[in-house]
Amino acid sequence: MGLLETIRDPRDLDALSGEQLIQLAAEIRTFLVSEVSRTGGHLGPNLGVIELTLAIHRVFQSPTDAIVFDTGHQSYVHKLLTGRQDFSKLRERGGLAGYPQRSESPHDIVESSHASSSLSWADGISRAFEMTGQTDRHVVAVVGDGALTGGMTWEALNNISDDNTRNLVIVVNDNGRSYAPTIGGMARFLNTVRTRRTYRDLYLTSQKAFDRLGGPGRAVYRGVRGGMHGFLSRLTNNEALYSNLDIKYLGPVDGHDVQAMEEALTQAKNYGAPVIVHAITQKGKGYAPAVHDEADQFHAVGKIDPVTGEPISTSTTPTWTGVFSDKLVELAEQNSRIVGITAAMLRPTGLNKLAERFPDRVHDVGIAEQHAATSAAGLAFGGLHPVVAIYATFINRAFDQVLMDIALHKAGVTFVLDRAGVTGPDGPSHHGIWDLSILQVVPGIRLAAPRDAARLEEELAEAVVVDDAPTVIRFPKGGVNADLPALRRTADGVDVLHEHGAKDVLLVTVGPMAELGLDVAGRLAAAGVGCTVVDPRWVVPVANSIVELADAHRLVITIEDGLRVGGIGTRIRQDLRAAGVDTGVDELGLPDEFLQHATREQILEDAGLTGERIANDILAQISGTRIPVARPATAPISTAKQS
Repeated sequence: MGLLETIRDPRDLDALSGEQLIQLAAEIRTFLVSEVSRTGGHLGPNLGVIELTLAIHRVFQSPTDAIVFDTGHQSYVHKLLTGRQDFSKLRERGGLAGYPQRSESPHDIVESSHASSSLSWADGISRAFEMTGQTDRHVVAVVGDGALTGGMTWEALNNISDDNTRNLVIVVNDNGRSYAPTIGGMARFLNTVRTRRTYRDLYLTSQKAFDRLGGPGRAVYRGVRGGMHGFLSRLTNNEALYSNLDIKYLGPVDGHDVQAMEEALTQAKNYGAPVIVHAITQKGKGYAPAVHDEADQFHAVGKIDPVTGEPISTSTTPTWTGVFSDKLVELAEQNSRIVGITAAMLRPTGLNKLAERFPDRVHDVGIAEQHAATSAAGLAFGGLHPVVAIYATFINRAFDQVLMDIALHKAGVTFVLDRAGVTGPDGPSHHGIWDLSILQVVPGIRLAAPRDAARLEEELAEAVVVDDAPTVIRFPKGGVNADLPALRRTADGVDVLHEHGAKDVLLVTVGPMAELGLDVAGRLAAAGVGCTVVDPRWVVPVANSIVELADAHRLVITIEDGLRVGGIGTRIRQDLRAAGVDTGVDELGLPDEFLQHATREQILEDAGLTGERIANDILAQISGTRIPVARPATAPISTAKQS
């Protein structure tokens, strides 16, 4: 039995010697590579925080002391040390979540996987501990240098410095990267700390000198290192960044030296006021394929060969992201006004190809979606057409800027929302299911949902020529759907995909749900029910032809992979009422719940979004035998036209 199998609680770490901790770190590293290579997940970030996490759990008493992980993708080691060592179904239904989750363990505090919020959480928790007399409890926030590019961290630091009597330790996990290399002034400052010759030379020279003395020399070295850090900090002016905030700074510390981290964290714990511990780490530490990966050091991987790091999947299906990436470069070559903006996700959102082709026309603003949106408004004012590419879940963070800085000013900005709808294994805070409900309330906005690659290309081309309003293109994660050609296109751009028999049912499908709509239509046709399937392409504003088609049918069914409440179906129903069309509308979509991690197929099936379920429900509704589903009192009620 290895050491890892003996760790069921963080206190099991207390009796381990320094050599045993080194052995345990090696076992954890081997475990993570072996397990995550089979399931996929965040590998590089977790390999980089093994020793750091060991030190935190040795010094602090979780869950009495609250440990908050910013973003949470680096919490695998924390899970292992708190009794969760079955990674066989990581990120699968019934298995461990890929992020902290309160239902798994009392050691998990913050579930949201949106970056830059940890210091605000820590500020609030530490204030609560102080105000309620729990002065023996500490709060530890683990935040990456990438997250420091987000404005919330600086808002929190400003407030944390306002009260210097709280037990709050901020561990800056500084590996020079967020998803990709960290950008901006903060990154440049921290980079000088990591690389300044004064620090590096003195640190390494002294270490080598003591190493020559063997074990006793290394012991002396560890004893004087704390003082040396203070001396070096003055030489490199590391504390200048925090001096005006009145927050004590310790470091930089080698984040892969458990004993050094313990010493720094113990000093911070005993200080009795907020302290920043600056730990230098290496993303992917100890796993050569990750360390040598220039793209993102195995930030997030699918199933891979654990020896080579090569992906196991041999799928050749183009991805939605890839189609967007190629088309944007093509459009940018034709239109010099197009520029790209990303929030620390150049490669994941597909803007890397535009950056390679036109380096001066892509701006990475760091983890700062609000800034990205308002900066885009400024770029539009200056005569450019910005394309802001972010994950759908993160548009939530920039809603006020979309509303007040872009829409109010009629700025021509295109948002491309990757990972829209159900994303599957990443869990509730990564599903992109809120964008349609949130964004359609923005005056003048135009929302497009392509059903296949051809439509993505044409809708993107249509979006970037709109200069008087925000436009949005949203598409899901993974492989792009096979092209579904239309039977015809209406004068206002709605694609009719299927027409059969009498005008009984009009199916309005949103984006890739077109495949599901055609499946339903085939089942209805087999039962003798006439059906028309349409893809609006641009789902907001609602096209006139949708209203006209609805008026000609007995029943309208809308199908979307966003929230049913306030979704596109609701918008269509309201527009029909405004036009005096009394055709019943049944809106099918996802429930207004936080959906747990599972496959996309499992989640859609749970929501009743399968061909068989929808077709059977329609047939029961038409025949009058349908049993109404219990819904909230505020939900719309469908009433089919009588024949």
